[in-house]
Amino acid sequence: MAVVTPAEPHHIDAFAVLLEEMDRFYGATAIEPRRHRLDQIREALFSHTPAACALLAWQGARLAGFASYSYLWPAVGLTRSLYVKELYVSKSHRRSGIGTLLMNELVTIAVEKACSRVEWTTDADNTGAQRFYEKIARTYPSKLFYRLEAGDLRHSRRR
Repeated sequence: MAVVTPAEPHHIDAFAVLLEEMDRFYGATAIEPRRHRLDQIREALFSHTPAACALLAWQGARLAGFASYSYLWPAVGLTRSLYVKELYVSKSHRRSGIGTLLMNELVTIAVEKACSRVEWTTDADNTGAQRFYEKIARTYPSKLFYRLEAGDLRHSRRR
């Protein structure tokens, strides 16, 4: 039976392995050194001012998936929104209910924190994720997604 827990500092090593798998899933051919990855996780989740929160789904002692999220404010009526940055299930655990378990826990957290919505995106070519999400929520074609990549950030400031 799978269980979901909040990420804790002693989970960093297992989380780093799963994040590497996720990077390869999204096409990364080079992976940063392990020490750097561990420092990134520690800083993002466990620093004085964390950038995000994470849930980890465990199948026994094995990390099967995760969801990272943060709160955005303001949302409707000056409430807050829970934004899911990533939801990833290890290839060996897909279609086993791990994604549903993580989404259910995210919804529970959103309700407990009085969020007015849960929002996320997925890649246009990730049809498996789209099929999964379409069972849970509807899309909003009236919204557009914008992004400035790292290389564009300096240039963008000069405009």
